Amino acid sequence: MARLYLIRHGRPASIWGGADDDPGLDETGHAQALATAERLLALPAARRPGGVASSPLRRCRETAQPLADALGVNVHIVPAVGEIPTPAGLESAARPTWLRQALSGRWDEISGDLDYDLWRREVTGAVAARPGWAMFSHFVAINAVLSLIGGDDRVIGFRPDHASVTTLEIGKGGLVVIERGREAATGVL
Repeated sequence: MARLYLIRHGRPASIWGGADDDPGLDETGHAQALATAERLLALPAARRPGGVASSPLRRCRETAQPLADALGVNVHIVPAVGEIPTPAGLESAARPTWLRQALSGRWDEISGDLDYDLWRREVTGAVAARPGWAMFSHFVAINAVLSLIGGDDRVIGFRPDHASVTTLEIGKGGLVVIERGREAATGVL
C-alpha cells in the first residue's frame, strides 16, 4: 500500500475574502513551507514522497516549492484540488458569506449551480490518482476528501491548520486515513 500526503497550504499573506483573490504566503507561511519539506524529507526513504502536486493557487504552490526543490522535481498543478468553486454569478464580495453558510452544513445542502458532492468525489479521485505523492491543497478540499473516505456528509468535520500534513494510504480498497494532520487551535479558517 502506498502512502500519500495531503497538506494544507501555509499561512497566507491575506485572509480569504480579502482584497487579493490569490495571496501568496506571509513570513510565517514560508517558514511553515520549509518545516513541512523538512518533515517529509525526514521520513524513511520508503515513505518519503516521490512527487509533488499542488492546487493552482499561489499559497499552495509556494508551500509546495521547498519540497519540490529538495526532491529535484517539478510541482505538478492539479486544478481539481483547488478551492471549492463559487456558484456562477456570485459576486466576489458575496463569497465569504456564501462560504460561511456552506461550511456550516452538509455537502448536499450547499447552494449554487454546481453538484458539490460530485466536486468532492473529483477532489478525492485526483488525490487517489497520485500514490506516493505530496498534495498541497486547501481547507475545504481536504475536508472533501476526508468526509468522503469517512462517510461523513458534513462539509467540515476537520479543521486542518496551516501546513497541516494528513497521511493517507491507498490500496485495493481505496483511500484510508492513517493520521490526520494538526488541527487549527481556533475556529478561524
